[in-house]
This record gives sequence, structure tokens and C-alpha cells, in this order.
Amino acid sequence: MTTETIAESPPQAAQASRILVVDDERSMREMLEILLRREGYDVSVAENGTAAIALLQQRPFDMLISDIRMPDVSGVEVLRTAKALNPKIIGIMVTAYGSKESIQEVLRLQAADYLDKPFNVEELKFRIRKELERTRLQEENVLLKRVLRNSHRFDDIVGGSPSMAAVFQLVETIAPTTSTVLITGESGTGKELIARAIHFNSMRKDRPFVAVNCGALSETLLDSELFGHVRGAFTGADTNKKGLIEVAEKGTIFLDEIGEMSPLVQVKLLRVLQERKFRRLGGTDEIDADIRILAATNRDLSKLVAEGTFREDLFYRINVIPLRLPPLRERADDIPLLAGHFLAKFAAAMGKDITGIVPAAMALLQVYGWPGNIRELENAMERAVALEPGSVIQVASLPEAVLGRAVLAGRASPAQTEEFPASGFDLEQHVQDIEREYIAEALRRAGGVKVRAAELLGMSFRSFRYYTKKYNLK
Repeated sequence: MTTETIAESPPQAAQASRILVVDDERSMREMLEILLRREGYDVSVAENGTAAIALLQQRPFDMLISDIRMPDVSGVEVLRTAKALNPKIIGIMVTAYGSKESIQEVLRLQAADYLDKPFNVEELKFRIRKELERTRLQEENVLLKRVLRNSHRFDDIVGGSPSMAAVFQLVETIAPTTSTVLITGESGTGKELIARAIHFNSMRKDRPFVAVNCGALSETLLDSELFGHVRGAFTGADTNKKGLIEVAEKGTIFLDEIGEMSPLVQVKLLRVLQERKFRRLGGTDEIDADIRILAATNRDLSKLVAEGTFREDLFYRINVIPLRLPPLRERADDIPLLAGHFLAKFAAAMGKDITGIVPAAMALLQVYGWPGNIRELENAMERAVALEPGSVIQVASLPEAVLGRAVLAGRASPAQTEEFPASGFDLEQHVQDIEREYIAEALRRAGGVKVRAAELLGMSFRSFRYYTKKYNLK
């Protein structure tokens, strides 16, 4: 007999996350039902695996919380069916008699976590909130990408963190406008990718997108590249030449590293923004400029204005809509997504069957400072895939900078303070020492709260608990 209870519908019930609870113990079902309904979830319950599968076939669920050991159909089979019907469903498994084989199968089926009975109710509530929030951010990311994907591949801009969700939302909002945008951020944060996304989702998407690196050209060459020149304008100018502003007519021109632009070229660009006209180098004819300008810099333009090397009036003209891309160290939650993205990319390119990253390696990736941002992470994953002999990225395949110079709370790892011994050393023991330091530091940062410490390292609570026991940390 099937027992199904759905939470009473408050005003926002249509948007409440749907959770299916499966347990053959009536007291456990009722406790979880009451607990989750109080948290505002849409709850259904089933007294055995057969009833659970029937419910899964009748309606969609966001999360499955199931006992593993049940008399008719095991929780593993329920999870397998749930994943077959909806690969995105979140599975949290609970058990008092978990065998090694069943635990391995649950993890193979990509359950978010499993808990031993009796479990801490607050820990369960925390895990549910965290996993549902992670899924929500990923879904928002997918929806925003879908909006942008009509005209432009957005696959290389990956992120589910709140800061990147805000960036995606701003791109979606400003893309249809004609406003000038100033994109700021450190090198390697993906400024040109964002500029392309803005263009290819604007009314100008069918017209050219032209990118210019202002820091890579001398003043004369940049002047000629942007505005063109007439024959005889300078030595070697044997013919008339269109500038990139003309090439981008009715489209978008992207001025990367605009802070490197010389004062002379700044004056000419200011006139384009004010009057939408310009002259070719050496020419006298006025040419109309129907273009959208997107600019980017990794420098503080307001500081350059104060120093007198960047025009204040130009700064205000290009800073109509500021868009800041956060450095990777400010969005550590995105590192697993980005690392997985690059892992899949390079594994496919190299024809290697590498499917994951061990927790210790992922922990190192998440605490490293990434001064080169996403570009550096991409290079690190390319190296790791190239060197990894097995099917999962191990710590030893990571770059030396990640292994030896990762800094947590201002404390260097052992590899940063010790020279590499001429006689060699025990790498496995060394890595374990680093791993223990990170686990201990996370505990200190979290004030001894293991759930919070696990979150800081991007680990499941169960994995974190395993490492604390392994290293005898309390």
C-alpha cells in the first residue's frame, strides 16, 4: 500500500522543492515528513521501494531521501530508477546497515551523500539546503546560457556561484541595449568571452564583432588599426586602408586593455563616442561611426585618471555600465565546475578515459590562490590530464605551484618553506601532510563545526569526517 503526503500549499508552494522520502520504518517516515514540511518543502512519502518507484513514475521530484536496506526493493534500486527517470535528481541515502558494496554502488550512481542512522537532524537539513541551492544555481546558469546560446556559444563561461549568476543576469539585461560597457577584472577572468556574449545577444548580433588589444600596438599602429589611414599618411602607407571602426560598422568593437591607450588615441576615441564621427589617419573626410563600444581593462582607470594618464571625460563615457568579473579566488565554489569542465574538454581532446578528480586534489585546487585565474586553471587541468596515467586525477598530476605554493589563511604549505631534497622524498607522505594541514585549518576557521569546515573544502560531510578520523583531528 502506498502512502503519499503532500505539503499543504502555501502561496509559494508551486515553486517549493519536491522531495520523496522512502523508509520502511513508519516513525522515520513521519519524522522526516513533519521536519521537511516545516522547512517549506513539497513532501511525498513511500513505505517501501515498490511504492517509491510507482511515485517516481507518476510525478517529478527534485530530491530522493531513501533508506538503503528495505525488505522488497533496496534503496539502491530506487536510486537507480530515479536517476534513469531524472538524471538531475538529488539522492541522499540513509542506512543503519550499509555494506561496502551498497555504499560503492550508491556513490557510483552519483548520490549527493549518505548518512548513517541515527543521523543528526541539523546535518540532514544543512545537506538538503546545500544540495538544492547548488542545483538551483546550476539551473539558473543553464537557463541564462540558453538565452545567450541562440547566437553565441557560452560553454566556456562556467559558474554556479552567486557572483557569476549576477554576471550572467547583467549580461542578459544589458545585451539588447546600445549602451557602452566597461568590463573590469584581472587577467584571465574571461573579459573577452563576456564581451562576445553581450554582442551576440544584442540587436547587432548579425553584424561584425571586432576585438582590438590596445596594449599590443604602438600609438601609430593603434591609430591606423582603429581609424584607418589614407595613402601617404606615414612611411609604408602605400594604399588607403579601412580602420577596424569602419569594419565594425553597425556591429560591436571590443577595446581590450583600454588603459594602455595613448592620450592621442584617447582624444580620437572620445570624439567617436561624442559625435559618432572620425577621420582616417592623414585624411580630412568625416566618416560616420555606427558602432557599439565595449571596453575592458585589468587596471584601475580611476587611479589612472588621478595620475593624469587617462582622460577623465573618456572614462565617464566608457563607464556607462560597469561590469566587474570576480577573480577565481572570490568564486572558489565554481572551481569544481570549472575543473570538471576543463577535465572533460581535455580528456576528449586527448582521447583519455579520465572521469574525475580525487577529493585531496580537489581540495588543493580550491585553496590555491590562482593568480592567473581561469586561464591558469585551464592550463593546470590540461597538464593534469596529459600526465595522469589512471582514470582519476591524482594529487601528483597537479602543477608544482598548486602543490607547493597553495596558501591558506596566510600559512604556507610545507613545500613552500622547504627546498626539494637532493635525495628525494616520500611524495605520498608529503601530500598527506599537506592534506592534514588543510583539514586542520578548515576546522580552525569553522570554529570546530565540521559541517562548515567540510563546506569550506567543498567536501561532503561524510568524506570530511573520514579524513578527521584518519588524521585524528578533533
